[in-house]
Amino acid sequence: MAVPTFQEAYTKSVLPFFLKKKEYGNPMEVPRIKKVTVNTGLGKLVGQRTGEELKKILDAVLSDLTQITGQKPSLTQARKSVAGFGLRKGASVGCKVTLRGKRMYDFLERFVRITLPRSRDFRGISPLAIDKKGNLTIGIPEHLVFPEISPEHVKYPFGLEVTVTTRAQNAEEAQEMFGLLGFPFAK
Repeated sequence: MAVPTFQEAYTKSVLPFFLKKKEYGNPMEVPRIKKVTVNTGLGKLVGQRTGEELKKILDAVLSDLTQITGQKPSLTQARKSVAGFGLRKGASVGCKVTLRGKRMYDFLERFVRITLPRSRDFRGISPLAIDKKGNLTIGIPEHLVFPEISPEHVKYPFGLEVTVTTRAQNAEEAQEMFGLLGFPFAK
């Protein structure tokens, strides 16, 4: 028997649950996933490097993040200079990708069903990872756990942060929705 996709699981289990048990009158009121943001900071990788070496690192990180998400990331620049960190205004400090629609669901399927179980010492997502507005944030220490990345070809390993933004009213509602969708929460 095939495992239902997140979109199928949403229509078959989340919508009926919230419409009946939570007494929502309209399906548009039911919590849903709005977007997924994947971002990484380049601070330790970039450091005091300039010129050709900096360009190689940026290209490698952008390439890997593109393979992971299926969408080209955008670079984020520093808004102001900070002498203590050796940071200049306009310098590249990270990159991010915002996924919506089909790409979002495809990424979430791979992330929840393949990547998270592959990560070292994974015992489930902590319920504390959901903030009071119902958004889930998960940190990944190394991007090598993604199956799209070949560890032999990686010169610059980096960590990621995956944020799943929802329309839930609070953390409890979001946790119920994520549980019905099949997110593996720690007991």
